[in-house]
Order: sequence, then structure tokens, then C-alpha cells
Amino acid sequence: MGLEESLPAGIALTSVEKVLGLARKYSQWPVTMGLACCAIEMMAAGTPRFDMARFGLEVFRASPRHADMMIVSGRVSHKMAPIIRRVYDSMPEPKWVISMGACASSGGVFNNYAVVQGCDHIVPVDVYLPGCPPRPEALIHAVLVLREQIGKEPLGVHRREIARRAEQAALEATPTHQMKGLLA
Repeated sequence: MGLEESLPAGIALTSVEKVLGLARKYSQWPVTMGLACCAIEMMAAGTPRFDMARFGLEVFRASPRHADMMIVSGRVSHKMAPIIRRVYDSMPEPKWVISMGACASSGGVFNNYAVVQGCDHIVPVDVYLPGCPPRPEALIHAVLVLREQIGKEPLGVHRREIARRAEQAALEATPTHQMKGLLA
């Protein structure tokens, strides 16, 4: 007699890691981090027309201590960079970042002294959302892509080690203004 036949009806077998992964996958709480025009599209995604509430994302948290997902929307100035990092560091683990728009992802058309050439030089980014500005539907798709990544992430020490290595690699990357070739 196999294990399936010996269990009563209605009993399911799985690992704790899969159950917690499923819970984490569907329970993101985004922090408010609207910096420029992409923030308007982020706000539009919460309106009844696009309805992010059906994905459980209707409330953007004003406190980073109550959030686990940061959507960096818009250009990041050097003046805002330490504030973004402080907000990110204040968020509890596990935490994720979506870089929304061309300006947040690569500096956009602002290749000057005042704009950081990609928020991945400040915080580790999990999902890049292209566009100028990206549509609310694209933001919802980015959240769904992030959820698929979250559902596959390991728990515990392995998660911390992966996050630490990803953050270290992102922060050690060559800044865009030092790259030569087509960018010059």
C-alpha cells in the first residue's frame, strides 16, 4: 500500500519551502517611491481602469518598514540616491525591487552629472521594466514576472547568500559613464 492510499482524503503533501514560497509570491506590499513621470503611470495602475487591487497591490505603503517591494519609478538624481538606499535598507527581508522606466533603469536621455545612470548602482534590481514611460499594463506584467521569481526563490540562508551576491555584483558593476564605445 502506497503513501497516497494510506492518507485520508483532503490531505496534501508538500514542503514548507513551497508553502512559504506560495505565501510570499502573492503578498507583496509596495513602498511609495515615485520620482518622476513614471510615477504617474504607477498611480494609474492602481486606478479602477487597470486595477492592481485584483493582485493585492492596492495599498502602497508610506513606511518602508511595512513594505517588501520597491518600485523605483523615474529618474534618480544623485541627491535622491542616498535616500533611496536608506529606504531600501529600512525594508525587512526578503525585499524586491522593480526598476520602472528607462530613466530608472539606465538614466534614460539624462546622461549628465545630476542623474544616476541606473538605480542598480544604488539597490539590487530584480525586474527591469522598459519604456518611457511604461504603461500601467507593463507594470502589472512586471509584478507578475517578479512573482514568478519569488515563487522559485529558496528560503533561509540560501536566499540571503543569493541576495548578498546579487547586490555585491550590482554595486561593483562598471558605471555607465565609464563605459566606452557606443555610449560615448
